[in-house]
Amino acid sequence: MIHCQKHLFNLDADFHYINCAYMSPLMNSVLEAGQVGLLKKAKPYTITPQDFFDDVEILRGLFAKLINAENDKRVAIIPSVSYGMAVVANNLKAEKGQNIVVAEAQFPSNVYPWMALAKEKGLNIKFVPYPSVFESRGRLWNQHILEAIDKDTCMVALAHTHWANGTKFDLKTIGKRAHDVGALFVLDGTQSVGAMPIDVQDIGADALVCGGYKWLMGPYQLGYAYFNERFEGGKPVEENWISRKDSDNFNALVHYQDDYQPLSMRYDVGERSNFITVPMGIAALQQLLDWGADNIQNYCNSLTKDVIPLWREKGFWIEEDAWRGKHLFGIQLPKGVSTEGLQVVLKEKKISVSVRGEFVRISPNVYNDADDIAALTEVLLAFS
Repeated sequence: MIHCQKHLFNLDADFHYINCAYMSPLMNSVLEAGQVGLLKKAKPYTITPQDFFDDVEILRGLFAKLINAENDKRVAIIPSVSYGMAVVANNLKAEKGQNIVVAEAQFPSNVYPWMALAKEKGLNIKFVPYPSVFESRGRLWNQHILEAIDKDTCMVALAHTHWANGTKFDLKTIGKRAHDVGALFVLDGTQSVGAMPIDVQDIGADALVCGGYKWLMGPYQLGYAYFNERFEGGKPVEENWISRKDSDNFNALVHYQDDYQPLSMRYDVGERSNFITVPMGIAALQQLLDWGADNIQNYCNSLTKDVIPLWREKGFWIEEDAWRGKHLFGIQLPKGVSTEGLQVVLKEKKISVSVRGEFVRISPNVYNDADDIAALTEVLLAFS
């Protein structure tokens, strides 16, 4: 069990930031790691050829440990979710008339690549809508996704928790169904990995792609992707020098290589050896591993478990506890409550949450405390 970690951040005392799903604040240790990197880049004569490789491998290993990847080298360093999904699109074996199953209103980076692919290859995209009923919505949505997967499905592309409302998907069951029909099982873990335990081997993920600036508490434009054996020998998004065999031998770089670095390292982004962001990512992942994702999930639950029944009693709909993340969940407003009016008051009270579609998205983390939740509750009850 962990306690409030606000002392490790530099947040304004009078501001209630309950919005990690938008982006995390930086821990002081992460900020300091970036500052050291900036100073290093200011004096490039201190940067050795080995510096292009050592920290990247530390970072790769930390993320592999976080998701229980079977091999560090199955992790690629990427700049964004869309980049990781482009790797998937490059290597998806699909025939005209097959379909890709996605959840309704999932994040665009996990939709646009499939739209382009569908147009190119004559595929169909099945958007599985969330049920219109409130009762058992999460359970029914999962059931409908399972029913949408058929013999013509070439890929199921989901998140672990839905980015707008926090609905949790039963990855192990859905992944098994995808594999039963020979489909790829591809996940966007941006809104869960770091704050919710995940084991890529247990759930059978073929690919797991994560932006690193939310629950992984790193800088912007640093992300991670896991690709299993189904992506071995695949086509990268770009042909950069550092992902090729023997790239650590600077004196021999013009001895051009056909072979890549092992496994998923071929999918690393060019200029992956960012001397500022990579040390920041290392500091962030080390702290997350020290806390433990299950402890973070439990801490977030402790912040809201006593007030959620009160919110529900006042007419706010929140997904059943078994089918939502404790670190991220959506509140659907009572009829007649103005989203715009609520946003004005939240801003006046220095409370930061997000409005995504018809949901007010609440996303606490370890820097939040009871005062933050009390301030939010006061505003919500005033609108009930």
